[in-house]
Amino acid sequence: MHVRKHDNIKEIRIDKLERLCVMPDEQNFSFIWRSAMEVHWDEKGKFLYSPKPREWSYFDWYRQILDATKDEYGCCLVLTNETSWIDIPIALKEQILSYVHS
Repeated sequence: MHVRKHDNIKEIRIDKLERLCVMPDEQNFSFIWRSAMEVHWDEKGKFLYSPKPREWSYFDWYRQILDATKDEYGCCLVLTNETSWIDIPIALKEQILSYVHS
């Protein structure tokens, strides 16, 4: 699928429910559930989130969130120097920063 859109990632955090949350700058992904990839959209907070990790790591869920937005919406989420990192362990941040999503 050809990616038609890009959106910056405004924030990445692990919330109190231990979910990985990825907040896009502009896009709304209210129908992301259709991708059947266990990625969800919080309408009030305007962010994507994963379930609390069980078999998968937070990094696996980060990749899954990016894949779901690309597959379902044709939108590639992009990290920027302005991306906020909240309650993300250093090792996970380094993993995410080194990941190149194609």
